[in-house]
Amino acid sequence: MSISRQDVHHAALLARLRLSEEEEAQIAAQLGHILEHFQALSELDTSAVEPTAHAIPLATPFREDVASNQADTERWMANAPARSDRYFRVPKIID
Repeated sequence: MSISRQDVHHAALLARLRLSEEEEAQIAAQLGHILEHFQALSELDTSAVEPTAHAIPLATPFREDVASNQADTERWMANAPARSDRYFRVPKIID
Protein backbone atom coordinates (compact mmCIF):
# COMPACT_ATOMS: atom_id res chain seq x y z
CA MET A 1 0.00 0.00 0.00
CA SER A 2 1.35 3.41 -0.85
CA ILE A 3 0.40 7.01 -0.31
CA SER A 4 0.76 9.57 -3.05
CA ARG A 5 2.63 12.86 -2.86
CA GLN A 6 -0.69 14.58 -3.60
CA ASP A 7 -2.19 12.99 -0.47
CA VAL A 8 0.74 14.26 1.58
CA HIS A 9 0.36 17.71 0.00
CA HIS A 10 -3.35 17.75 0.87
CA ALA A 11 -2.70 16.68 4.48
CA ALA A 12 0.05 19.32 4.78
CA LEU A 13 -2.37 22.00 3.58
CA LEU A 14 -4.95 20.91 6.15
CA ALA A 15 -2.29 20.97 8.88
CA ARG A 16 -1.05 24.37 7.65
CA LEU A 17 2.43 22.94 6.95
CA ARG A 18 4.64 24.31 4.20
CA LEU A 19 6.58 21.39 2.71
CA SER A 20 8.92 21.35 -0.25
CA GLU A 21 8.40 18.81 -3.02
CA GLU A 22 11.36 16.81 -1.71
CA GLU A 23 9.87 16.73 1.80
CA GLU A 24 6.49 15.64 0.41
CA ALA A 25 8.15 12.80 -1.52
CA GLN A 26 10.16 11.75 1.54
CA ILE A 27 7.09 11.79 3.81
CA ALA A 28 5.05 9.87 1.22
CA ALA A 29 7.72 7.15 1.18
CA GLN A 30 7.86 7.02 5.00
CA LEU A 31 4.08 6.84 5.35
CA GLY A 32 3.96 4.13 2.68
CA HIS A 33 6.46 2.12 4.71
CA ILE A 34 4.35 2.54 7.85
CA LEU A 35 1.20 1.47 5.98
CA GLU A 36 3.00 -1.67 4.78
CA HIS A 37 3.59 -2.63 8.42
CA PHE A 38 -0.11 -2.11 9.19
CA GLN A 39 -0.98 -4.24 6.15
CA ALA A 40 1.18 -7.04 7.58
CA LEU A 41 -0.63 -6.71 10.92
CA SER A 42 -4.04 -6.91 9.25
CA GLU A 43 -3.10 -10.31 7.79
CA LEU A 44 -2.79 -11.84 11.26
CA ASP A 45 -5.61 -14.00 12.61
CA THR A 46 -6.99 -12.16 15.63
CA SER A 47 -10.31 -14.00 15.92
CA ALA A 48 -9.30 -15.55 19.27
CA VAL A 49 -7.99 -12.30 20.75
CA GLU A 50 -10.36 -10.60 23.16
CA PRO A 51 -10.79 -6.84 22.59
CA THR A 52 -9.15 -4.76 25.30
CA ALA A 53 -8.88 -1.12 26.24
CA HIS A 54 -5.59 -1.60 28.13
CA ALA A 55 -2.60 -3.85 27.68
CA ILE A 56 -2.97 -5.12 31.24
CA PRO A 57 -6.16 -5.66 33.26
CA LEU A 58 -6.94 -2.63 35.40
CA ALA A 59 -9.54 -2.33 38.11
CA THR A 60 -11.61 0.80 37.81
CA PRO A 61 -11.62 2.52 41.19
CA PHE A 62 -15.00 3.87 42.16
CA ARG A 63 -15.51 6.46 44.84
CA GLU A 64 -18.56 8.10 46.24
CA ASP A 65 -19.42 11.31 44.41
CA VAL A 66 -19.52 13.89 47.18
CA ALA A 67 -18.53 17.55 47.32
CA SER A 68 -15.18 17.98 49.03
CA ASN A 69 -14.68 21.77 48.89
CA GLN A 70 -16.54 23.64 51.54
CA ALA A 71 -17.39 27.26 50.86
CA ASP A 72 -14.89 29.37 52.80
CA THR A 73 -15.87 32.85 51.69
CA GLU A 74 -13.71 34.64 54.24
CA ARG A 75 -10.58 32.82 53.10
CA TRP A 76 -11.39 33.50 49.45
CA MET A 77 -11.99 37.19 50.12
CA ALA A 78 -8.93 37.67 52.37
CA ASN A 79 -6.73 39.03 49.54
CA ALA A 80 -9.43 40.89 47.65
CA PRO A 81 -8.34 44.50 47.08
CA ALA A 82 -11.96 45.67 47.19
CA ARG A 83 -15.07 43.90 48.32
CA SER A 84 -18.69 44.52 49.01
CA ASP A 85 -20.18 42.07 51.51
CA ARG A 86 -19.43 38.62 49.98
CA TYR A 87 -18.58 39.92 46.50
CA PHE A 88 -15.44 41.13 44.73
CA ARG A 89 -15.57 44.76 43.63
CA VAL A 90 -14.02 45.48 40.24
CA PRO A 91 -13.74 48.67 38.19
CA LYS A 92 -16.56 49.38 35.81
CA ILE A 93 -15.42 48.78 32.24
CA ILE A 94 -18.67 49.23 30.29
CA ASP A 95 -20.63 52.48 30.33
